Amino acid sequence: MGNGWHEWPLVLFTVLGQCVVGALIVSGLSWFAMKDDAARQRLVRSMFFLWMVMGLGFLASIMHLGSPMRAFNSLNRIGASALSNEIAAGSLFFAIGGFWWLVAVLGKMPLALGKIWLLVSMALGIVFVWAMTRVYLIDTVPTWHTGYTTLVFFMTVLLSGPLFAALLLRASGVTFSGTMFASISVLALLVSVAVVVLQGMSLATIHSSVQQASALVPDYASLQVWRVVLLAAGLGCWICPLVRRKEPHVTGLLLGLLLVLGGEIMGRGLFYGLHMTVGMAVAG
Repeated sequence: MGNGWHEWPLVLFTVLGQCVVGALIVSGLSWFAMKDDAARQRLVRSMFFLWMVMGLGFLASIMHLGSPMRAFNSLNRIGASALSNEIAAGSLFFAIGGFWWLVAVLGKMPLALGKIWLLVSMALGIVFVWAMTRVYLIDTVPTWHTGYTTLVFFMTVLLSGPLFAALLLRASGVTFSGTMFASISVLALLVSVAVVVLQGMSLATIHSSVQQASALVPDYASLQVWRVVLLAAGLGCWICPLVRRKEPHVTGLLLGLLLVLGGEIMGRGLFYGLHMTVGMAVAG
């Protein structure tokens, strides 16, 4: 039993990876909408931090595997292994998206080609998150083998990604109200709260001859409450200025992002804490 923090490399890899995917999509859509080449270039330069965070996520995943060579070996079963598919999808997303950024920041990317390349990168990000979810849909782990897993992973994309993008855009000096994206993040928060309630109820129905799923993380309910508080406070740093019809400050957006990431890291730790590998497990 525990809070799952012993899997901190995977916690960081999944949360940071999902955050970057969401941020790339939102900042990418803003890049498409821009008419000012100078503003577009400022945004591209700030997107360096996307790939820096993605690099930190991959570094954490390598630490989990023990050595870079194991990461290469894990690619041997692409198509047959969910783990190999995840690493392949993540590596492709990182390589294609990172190369787009490098060429764009050097000013060598033709606009038409850049739009196509960025669209491909955004699509690969979605594939990457989907591949992540498949790793944990294991029929012998009933606490993970549920639609909640897929939902939670994509809610992290919607909770943290738009806020990260808003920070990058504001730091670039680009006018970005982000009301629509903020509304999407609020909706994702409401969905996440519903998942907490429904999944908490379902844990009572999952058990084996020796173990009850609800006993895996004794403080599950209270920790989820604290997680929701962090998420709400983080989004509030973005939404409150928007309600007052003011531009969010970079400092406020950074604080908000850290709070949201803290909440999602806490939630992901709880997710790993619910790991229950028992062949005799039953639900209901």
